Amino acid sequence: MDKIVQLNHIVDLQSHPISENAFRQQCRESLKKDGAVVLEKFLTEQALKSLCDEGEAKKQYAYYTAQKHNIYISDADLEYPLQHIRNKLVVSTKGCLTDDQIGSSSILRILYDSEIFRSYLKSVLEEVELYPYADECSSINLHYASEGQELGWHFDNSSFATTLLIQKPEGGGEFHYVRGVRDAERGEMNFESAAKVVSGAIEPSKLAIEPGDLVLFRGKNAIHCVTPTIGKTTRMLAVLAFNNKPGIALSASARKTFYGR
Repeated sequence: MDKIVQLNHIVDLQSHPISENAFRQQCRESLKKDGAVVLEKFLTEQALKSLCDEGEAKKQYAYYTAQKHNIYISDADLEYPLQHIRNKLVVSTKGCLTDDQIGSSSILRILYDSEIFRSYLKSVLEEVELYPYADECSSINLHYASEGQELGWHFDNSSFATTLLIQKPEGGGEFHYVRGVRDAERGEMNFESAAKVVSGAIEPSKLAIEPGDLVLFRGKNAIHCVTPTIGKTTRMLAVLAFNNKPGIALSASARKTFYGR
């Protein structure tokens, strides 16, 4: 099957002409301005249904974990007290399917490997090249958040994230964020503002995301979280992870922490 025809079954290319320069420029400007781009109904209804069915079928094979971590997802810095925002622990609870559990016929795999999609991402993110992770777990993940599960406040270590909401819960599961809290490149951590966000003293922005939406988000300097899921419907979110350098892999200890192996 021709690549563009195959992609047309997955992506609504009429609404989101990702191969066109004008559309890419529009997305690039939105990302610079807002730190996030939401492409509503990016997936076709057929593709979304297929992913919902796949997610439900494989849910039993996900690795479920409850983690305590600081907002930097790093080891503690003992120059600061344990209750200082540098070391203060938050909780993240979720289930996760890893890259090697996503089959070659999965829509997620086809989209991830699409040259057209990757070219779009490179253009919008202003990256020369994008590479998959060099380990067997990290490139494509499908996250599950059942009732009460959440993603605690944190900064990303990567410069961007690409996600697809597959299934929305009855309540909760909202993506909250505050831009420009730190400047990691300059080593300016801005502990005071970060502490205010985590304590609720600063009201975050919210991204309105519906099933089938694609989100590009710069989370290295924007602190963000996902609120606890409410109700019996599991929130399902696909993460398509790329690097701007080849050969990058999570360490064995990180894979053990995130994926249980």
